[in-house]
Amino acid sequence: MALRSALLMLLLALALPATANLRQAPEPELRDLLQRTVAEADSFQDRFDAEVWLLDMSTRLTRYMPDASERLTLLRLVHREASKAGLKPDMVLALIHAESHFDRFAISSVGAQGLMQVMPFWKAELGRPQDNLTDNATNLRYGCTILSYYLKRENGDIQRALARYNGSLGKTRYPAKVIGFWQAFWYVKP
Repeated sequence: MALRSALLMLLLALALPATANLRQAPEPELRDLLQRTVAEADSFQDRFDAEVWLLDMSTRLTRYMPDASERLTLLRLVHREASKAGLKPDMVLALIHAESHFDRFAISSVGAQGLMQVMPFWKAELGRPQDNLTDNATNLRYGCTILSYYLKRENGDIQRALARYNGSLGKTRYPAKVIGFWQAFWYVKP
């Protein structure tokens, strides 16, 4: 019995490394798409960082955006606009999660539009009535710039900056929601 048990343990030990190394090969189409996206990602310090971040975030975003091409395009835009504005891209993803659940056509009850729920009055303020706030690049440029401004104004206090962004300064519900999404779904440890 002991010999049989030892033999079974030996067989398991030999079999485990072989099965542990088995993984599903990525689909060639997805691999090609990711390679093209990485090549176009101009806001990363190096290619490896781009590959890791884009693949990680794409995996997390799958439940909200099933189309791989659409996901990678959005993630590249988020990273670029967040980086330009001095924001953490994963925090911007958390804000989008809270604001629109990644629906670029979302419109709030007060008229805020797009992924980051930007108020249309900003177009008139900037003299750009032709801007389309449901265009992801435009929406991200506006939203990241606005959030960055509020973060600077609040001396880096993310809760107060998020409350200003949402128009709820002095209240904690909205900042807690965004920070909750950030910590639960999007946070990337440095």
